[in-house]
Amino acid sequence: MPSGFRTTLEDCSAISHSMSPLDIAIAEGRRFIESLPTRSVAPTGTRADILAPMPTAMVEEGMAPADVVRLIARAAEPGLMASLSGRFYGWVKGGALPAAHATDVMASLWDQNAVLAATSPAAAVLEEVAQSLLLDALHLPADAVVSFTTGCQMSHAAGLAAARHHVLAQAGWDVEQGGLFGAPRIRVLANAHRHGSVDRALRLLGLGSACLQPLTGPVKGRVGAAELAAALAADSRAPTIVILNAGDLNLGQSDDFSALIPMAQAAGAWVHVDGAFGLWLAASPRHAHQVAGLQLADSIASDGHKWLNTPYDCGMAIVRHKAALVGAMRLTAAYLSQDGDTRDPMDVTPEWSRRARALPVLAALLELGRDGLAAMIDRGCAHALAIHDGLAALPGATSIARPIMNQGMVRFHDAAGANITDAVIAAINASGEAFFSGTSWEGERTLRISVCNWQTSDDDVRRTVAEAAHALASVR
Repeated sequence: MPSGFRTTLEDCSAISHSMSPLDIAIAEGRRFIESLPTRSVAPTGTRADILAPMPTAMVEEGMAPADVVRLIARAAEPGLMASLSGRFYGWVKGGALPAAHATDVMASLWDQNAVLAATSPAAAVLEEVAQSLLLDALHLPADAVVSFTTGCQMSHAAGLAAARHHVLAQAGWDVEQGGLFGAPRIRVLANAHRHGSVDRALRLLGLGSACLQPLTGPVKGRVGAAELAAALAADSRAPTIVILNAGDLNLGQSDDFSALIPMAQAAGAWVHVDGAFGLWLAASPRHAHQVAGLQLADSIASDGHKWLNTPYDCGMAIVRHKAALVGAMRLTAAYLSQDGDTRDPMDVTPEWSRRARALPVLAALLELGRDGLAAMIDRGCAHALAIHDGLAALPGATSIARPIMNQGMVRFHDAAGANITDAVIAAINASGEAFFSGTSWEGERTLRISVCNWQTSDDDVRRTVAEAAHALASVR
């Protein structure tokens, strides 16, 4: 056994000898969740701290399961990011609703392979229920199909695979049989402010980045109708996919779906929407106007682990044309059992073996209800605005994007005019009181605000603004 490892193991074993591995795991998870109000939002340790309790080579003798769980919990502790905290505003991360969190644990304990109805009737049937409730909550067509994926990256891949199937079939080409060699070249007209996961999905699908034509418009972050019309007309015979945004990552802007989608579809294009978090505006009567017409899209990619507040990992591709999605995904083999009326999840997902990740979605929707979901979205928007306005009022702060949903940007300069944004972010994060991430906007570093967590409160906003003021004073 590596030097120093036995002492660590003995230390771990001294804790709760009578507990089973599962009891220990649940206790550690509960301890973490209960510590959120007071623990540092940022990790408190270094790579070396995480590695310190761990062996440096494969152990010669296997460890008792309870000792394994204790050891991993001890090693992970200093490196845990409290992204479940109501004062976490970095990137676009939600928390985990209690019912969704618990159901995810239950799904892990059941350890179902949710690939076929035959391998887990419970997972397959309840996935259909989750689909039905999700479409209803978001006011999307009831006959659409939901592919529950790992995240928005694979949701893009699934939705765009259906798009590829459809536009090439229209051109007389069977891409599943013939591949892309010799196929008509697909062009992709996409919002210039698209997320990088869109580009990556196109690469994974063999279309390559060169197929992209970025589109802008008179409103920053939105595709203009004239610009889209001109692009569609430039090569009207080419198989075409149009990609629009529901909630730009920095500005929070959504494209004018009511105008753009019918225009694109009239030209024979498939319209795919990146709704990673902006899709959820559709659940709020107060904010749904920002995504009006979204229901017309051919496919939408989104995440549950953002604004729906399910645990990782949970993505969803929503496709209006079942035949296109099934055509892109379905595989038949003699050893695959079909189970009558129940949908086989593998017919609509890129994965084979997969966990029952639709169950936390179902739990979240049932816990919230229609009114609770709308209220959670509204709170996120209100808190983002309050944080932005509080930060923008500080000395040397400049508003870059005042939130119209849950995203905003602020920049900081010192008395000499130097950009000190990264220093302010670092000071806030080092305090452990809140956590922000930065971005580059128009060539300058900028603090980005993102509020997705169901737990964020008015007090969290107050504490965050107060800490930002303290951090700014310390670096000016």
